[in-house]
Amino acid sequence: MKKIFLGLMAVVCVFYLAANVQGVTIGKKAVMIIANQNFQDDEFAQPKAVLEEAGIQVTVASTSLDEATGMNGLKVKPDILMQNINAGNYDAVLFIGGSGAAVYLDDSVAHKIAKDAVRANKIIGAICIAPVALAKAGVLKGKRATAYPAEENKKALQDNGVNYTARSLERDGNIITADGPASAKIFGEEIKRALLAK
Repeated sequence: MKKIFLGLMAVVCVFYLAANVQGVTIGKKAVMIIANQNFQDDEFAQPKAVLEEAGIQVTVASTSLDEATGMNGLKVKPDILMQNINAGNYDAVLFIGGSGAAVYLDDSVAHKIAKDAVRANKIIGAICIAPVALAKAGVLKGKRATAYPAEENKKALQDNGVNYTARSLERDGNIITADGPASAKIFGEEIKRALLAK
């Protein structure tokens, strides 16, 4: 019996080491927050694919459990309501952009989620116009960040004490921001790297 137990333990250890050598995370969780209408398809789909390929469990949240529709027609069924997110249950909290993301830029629930994630030392990401929500929540004050290169986004970040860099991707500690759909994959890769390093 002891030999069987030791054999099983050896198999588990080998699997765990092999998974980590290949960059697969075990037990990591991320929540992606999307608008119910007009989220940006690539900003959602590409990072989600990168994270899931790395073995990270992805939960999709929105303001409604009705099927969400992207700007380019992608259909997604949210798993949970945004208001039910407990940031402490996830290793990463990600705000996805698109024109529909305007619904949560000034939303107190979104701001609380962002603040809770920062307080809990989680990875927090935002892409496109979504970094504006983080700025308005106060979690980007004194931090380097980027956003979709529209004057109103730049102004919103700067008005909230953010060092707007205009780069395609920016990381300042646990906070990762990106400028739009062209940067969606590298946004996902940077979040994956950050999670693997935790």
